[in-house]
Amino acid sequence: MTEQPGGTQQHAQFDPAEQKLMREAFARGEVPACPRCHVAMTVRAIGGGSFGLGYARKREWLICPKCHRSALFDVKRGTRN
Repeated sequence: MTEQPGGTQQHAQFDPAEQKLMREAFARGEVPACPRCHVAMTVRAIGGGSFGLGYARKREWLICPKCHRSALFDVKRGTRN
């Protein structure tokens, strides 16, 4: 947890509900906003997969330019992993 102005505390990671909102916005073709800072997230595509396995995962990394929190999810599955 991190201490916020006014003595409140927030978890450093996005909670599952916040991540779901970001994934849904991205799936609609929108640039998701950070649920904490309300600024547009930076989107970075991450390719990958294992050579020779016949598949490649396409993942997106959403990064908040203000609070630096991030979320990573699999585009096809719509999940974190």
